[in-house]
Amino acid sequence: MAEGIKLQIVSGLSGSGKTIALHTLEDMGYYCIDNLPVSLLDSVADHLMGEPEEIFCKTAVGIDARSQPNQISNLPNMVESIRKRGLSCNMLFLDAQADTLIKRFSETRRKHPLTNDQRSLAEAILHERELLEPLNKAADLQLDTTHTNLHELRDLVRHRIGGESGQVSILFVSFGFKHGLPRDVDFVFDARCLPNPYWQVDLRPYNGLEKPIIEFLSSLDEVTRMQSDLINFLANWIPAFETDGRSYLTIAVGCTGGQHRSVFLVDRLAKHFAKTGLHVMSRHRELS
Repeated sequence: MAEGIKLQIVSGLSGSGKTIALHTLEDMGYYCIDNLPVSLLDSVADHLMGEPEEIFCKTAVGIDARSQPNQISNLPNMVESIRKRGLSCNMLFLDAQADTLIKRFSETRRKHPLTNDQRSLAEAILHERELLEPLNKAADLQLDTTHTNLHELRDLVRHRIGGESGQVSILFVSFGFKHGLPRDVDFVFDARCLPNPYWQVDLRPYNGLEKPIIEFLSSLDEVTRMQSDLINFLANWIPAFETDGRSYLTIAVGCTGGQHRSVFLVDRLAKHFAKTGLHVMSRHRELS
């Protein structure tokens, strides 16, 4: 058994933030290897299963679509085999919507690794998504960086991977339905049935973290009732996910614009469960 040794795999679409994630892990004390061929992963595991130097006790490897397709599709089996040998091995997969990736490549003027004379940028992104789909499905944690800037991604990696071993990491997300549903979430709750502060002209400029909105929503019985119901539901079921071995749980609450009701509820939920000792993080997508 490789007690205390961690192997973190980082994969995902080009332009989704893999390099930022690896740099963040490096800052957290991980020894990082970028663009590792899948065929060499077992060799890395063998070294970690022995008596590695202290610098390798936390190792992160970046794997992308430049590996052979048959090797990529076999990676989930390799990860499972490594875990059966007693080594802690987790996989993070980074994703983003195609138009966002195209915009990022256009802004940075970088070349997508799968483009060529016969394959456009949009076609390369689609091809890469197809190649990496087995890794996306097998990942322990998926992060959609479509609406995430560099600093937010660093915070997400620090908080979600830096939590205590064996404890589920919970991310509460507020969002606006009119801007689209968040991807890669475990639960979505709809707060649009609650009274909307937007229609109170004097409250419209504020968001759910500010005192006028907090006082308004806290005074409403239906808001208090929904908050209580959500807390009770999650308190009953979070332990079941922990027992099942889940490391990450993402819970989203949405309202129309993602400014008031969902922000208020996410803030209340995050504060409540943080007090219970869980590893909790909150993010307000539309406020970003």
